[in-house]
Amino acid sequence: MRKAIFCLLLLVSNIPASAQEDLIINVDARTTTSLNGTWSYIIDPYETGFYDYRYKERRENDPEAYWNRPVTRNRWDRVEHGYGDKYTLQVPGDWNSQAEVFKYYEGSVWYQREFDLKELPENKRVFLHFGAVNYEAHVYLNGKKLGSHKGGFTPFNFEIPVGLLEKENNFLVVKVDNKRHPQEIPTVNTDWWNFGGITRDVNLITVPQSFVQQYALQLAKNQEVNTTKDQYELRGHVKLNQLSTAGNLTVEIPELKVKQQFKISGDSLSFSLNAKNLELWSPQHPRLYEVILSYNGEQIEDKIGFRKIETQGKDILLNGKKIFLRGISIHEEIPQQMRRAHSKEDAMQLFGYVKDLNANMVRLAHYPHNPNMTKVADSLGLLVWSEIPVYWTIDFENEEVVKKAKKQLREMIIRDRNRASVIIWSVGNETPVSPVRTSFMKSLITEARAIDNSRLISAALEVGNENGVFRIDDPLGEFTDIVAVNEYLGWYGGLPGDAKTAKWEVVYDKPLFFSETGAGAKSGFFGDKETRWSEDYQEWYYQEQVKMMQRMPDNFSGLSPWILMDFRSPRRNHPNYQEGWNRKGLIDNEGNKKKAFFVLQEYYGSIE
Repeated sequence: MRKAIFCLLLLVSNIPASAQEDLIINVDARTTTSLNGTWSYIIDPYETGFYDYRYKERRENDPEAYWNRPVTRNRWDRVEHGYGDKYTLQVPGDWNSQAEVFKYYEGSVWYQREFDLKELPENKRVFLHFGAVNYEAHVYLNGKKLGSHKGGFTPFNFEIPVGLLEKENNFLVVKVDNKRHPQEIPTVNTDWWNFGGITRDVNLITVPQSFVQQYALQLAKNQEVNTTKDQYELRGHVKLNQLSTAGNLTVEIPELKVKQQFKISGDSLSFSLNAKNLELWSPQHPRLYEVILSYNGEQIEDKIGFRKIETQGKDILLNGKKIFLRGISIHEEIPQQMRRAHSKEDAMQLFGYVKDLNANMVRLAHYPHNPNMTKVADSLGLLVWSEIPVYWTIDFENEEVVKKAKKQLREMIIRDRNRASVIIWSVGNETPVSPVRTSFMKSLITEARAIDNSRLISAALEVGNENGVFRIDDPLGEFTDIVAVNEYLGWYGGLPGDAKTAKWEVVYDKPLFFSETGAGAKSGFFGDKETRWSEDYQEWYYQEQVKMMQRMPDNFSGLSPWILMDFRSPRRNHPNYQEGWNRKGLIDNEGNKKKAFFVLQEYYGSIE
């Protein structure tokens, strides 16, 4: 009977229960101990610390394993590894930007640090949480392996067994490996820098024995929204870390005078609330409310906005009104310092450029960015396209690759489904059309909707050009909510002036979105408009693109040109114009705006 009631609750909620995941969300609202800062390291290209000379994984207590503390009791003892102050890295941060020896390095690096605790937690559970590690992480504490994780852009955590933590001199080691492999997500071939390392925050989380692991709260899906309405139904879902025979969850939104208690029996609860005087979140009015969840002595606070995103025929609607997405694509990179972005200050820098562009939307390419990006987007009123790195030609026939892609998709959605700014989950970029690929991608779309059916689902598709006619008929478009395509007419083929006669045909009665368009330019290099790599050529490209956009069919709903800033890429090797940089940025790697920036800025400024 209890099971039947639980299933009924899921049916009435627009927030389906996810698969059983152990990810703890909203780490900032928990009781935490930061392990950011200075870590020692060992570069290990042969993985000597992991495998013995027969290439077998070392035993747990092997003194030559790099996860064990190197100890010498006698002067004749042999030890061939060690950690110290001579070789250190800052966490969070990529290793490539911190020392010249790492610039092009791909392989294994052992991170190590010691930490003390003011007191050992009693009758509490303790987890070690990583915001992201690129790409494969093996985590050890005091000589014991806690677990491993694959995926360079999503969070994960491991519970620390009772009795393993010490009050002093805890010895934490993380083996990080960013080598590329054909059966991974992404695969061996990408167009961005493969920054390795512990790139996001590391925290110890202390929680009660039974606690709220995940939650989601948003507008009930099937209700009308408008500017005059001020009472809405909110629906939520909470997942505990374990079964509970009896417990109470309190949900409070102080500004709305909402405070309601619910009984939990089992490990999940779906619920609904009525909220009066609710102001909807939008780019013009990014209204966030403090939401407080209380359970078993723990109080979790979050800032959540409430809005509705949907499609209606050929239009995208936000809060019931048609919206045009004035977007720009962004990599998670601070080019002035040639490093991964990770902090709130980094997010403010990048989004400051976005706001200056008169944009209202960002495509976070081609992987989930750090949580500071989506939180700051919430506060600034920027709409977000968030994507997993199913990129180009991955192994679509491999069932294990499908599982890895789904896992990264779940981790992205579970982390950010309370962020009002995120309106689009993307399942991939420029994947080649074939039946097996379409089946692969369709399974990801199904997975995304099963976890969160309140947002739009898309993928960046490619489009062919036959005698100036662009026909969008990728079979994946049948399953996405919007049809998004990457086009580079005038850069990869033809000249920018060819856009004057381009015709567009879409076989789907859905909103059309240009997920990429752009041209490269070396900042400070000028010539006539037909001189490739000049700022003048890039300016001409954008001028012609804007004219083409202005005469697009009525289903044209927005664009996110490629890209905001120049970014590092080993694929880009022209000695004069690229030098390891993709130069399609509207802003160069020193923060200078190119001429094309102002073309797009003016176009966006002319659109409501």
